[in-house]
Amino acid sequence: MLQSKHEESSTMASSIHSRRLKYLSLGVLVLQTTSLVLTLRYSRTLKEDAPRYLASSAVVSAEVIKIVVCTLLVFMENDFSARAMSKLLEEEIVRKPLESMKLAIPAGIYTLQNNLLYVALSNLDAATYQVTYQLKILTTALFSVSMLGKRLGSYQWLSLLFLMAGVTLVQWPMPTGGDSEQKVLSASNQFVGLMAVLMACISSGFAGVYFEKILKETKQSLWFRNIQLGMMAYDGERVTQSGMFQGYNKITCTVVLLQALGGLVIAMVIKYADNILKGFASSLSIITSSLISYFLLEDFNPTGVFFTGAALVIAATLLYSYERKPTSGSTVKV
Repeated sequence: MLQSKHEESSTMASSIHSRRLKYLSLGVLVLQTTSLVLTLRYSRTLKEDAPRYLASSAVVSAEVIKIVVCTLLVFMENDFSARAMSKLLEEEIVRKPLESMKLAIPAGIYTLQNNLLYVALSNLDAATYQVTYQLKILTTALFSVSMLGKRLGSYQWLSLLFLMAGVTLVQWPMPTGGDSEQKVLSASNQFVGLMAVLMACISSGFAGVYFEKILKETKQSLWFRNIQLGMMAYDGERVTQSGMFQGYNKITCTVVLLQALGGLVIAMVIKYADNILKGFASSLSIITSSLISYFLLEDFNPTGVFFTGAALVIAATLLYSYERKPTSGSTVKV
C-alpha cells in the first residue's frame, strides 16, 4: 500500500516536472525567436559611421558556437571520456564518409537560409517578416507529401489555404506618402525582402524534410562542415580588405548568440513539447514582434488588411498543428 502511494507520488512529480519543462522550453522559444528577429532587424537598420557587419560572418560565428556547444554536450553524454568521444567521432564520421556527404546538403542549405534571414530583415519590418516566414509551413507540407509520401488531413489542407490567403493580405501593397523616389525605394526594398523570405521558406522546407528523410535511414548526427567556404563565397573581397569581424559591436554579438541559441532551443522544444504548443509559440512570437516593432522600433504601421492577414496566418499555424482524435473503430491520418 505504501509502495503504491510512493509510486503514485513519484509519477505525479515526474508529470509536473515534465509539464514545467514543456512550457519553459516554449517560453524560451518565443523569447529567442522574437528577440532574434527584432535585434537582427535593429542591427541591420542602425545607422553608424563604421561599416556594417557582414551577414555571412555572423552566420559562421553562430555555427561555430553551435558546434562548440554541441561538442561539449556530446562530451558530457559520454561521461567526459576523451576515448569514448574519439571513438564516437571515428565511428560516425571517419567510417561513414558517404553519410557525412549526405548531411552536407541540408547543412549548406541551412547556411544559405541563415544568410537570407539577414537580407530579409534588412528590407522588411519585423512583423511583416514574421508573418510571411510562416509560409515555411506550406513548403514543408508540400515537400513532405512529395518526398516522404505523407498524407495531410482536411484540417491541414484548410490551414494551408488560410496561410496563403493571410500572407497575400500581409504583402498587399498599401498607399504610402512621400515623394515618388521614396515610394520606389520602399517598393524595391519590399520586393527584395519578400524574395529573400520566399527563398528562405523553400530552403527551410526542403532542408527540413530532406533531413527528416536522412534521419529515418541513418542514426548519424548532423555535423556542420566547411561553413567558412560559404562566407568566402559571399563576402571574400570585403573579408580580405577589412577582416572577418568588421562592424561587430555588442548588438552584433547578441544577434550571433541568439542565432546560435536557436538550434538548441528547437531541440529542447522537440523533446519536451508538441506541435500544437509549438503553433501557439509561433503565434505568440508574431504578436509580440508586431507590438514591439510598432511601439519601440517604430518601423511598422499596421493596417486593417495586415491585421486580417496576420489573424489568418496565426489561425493557419494553430490549425495545421491540430490533430483530430480518431473515434472508436476508425483511424484518421493527419
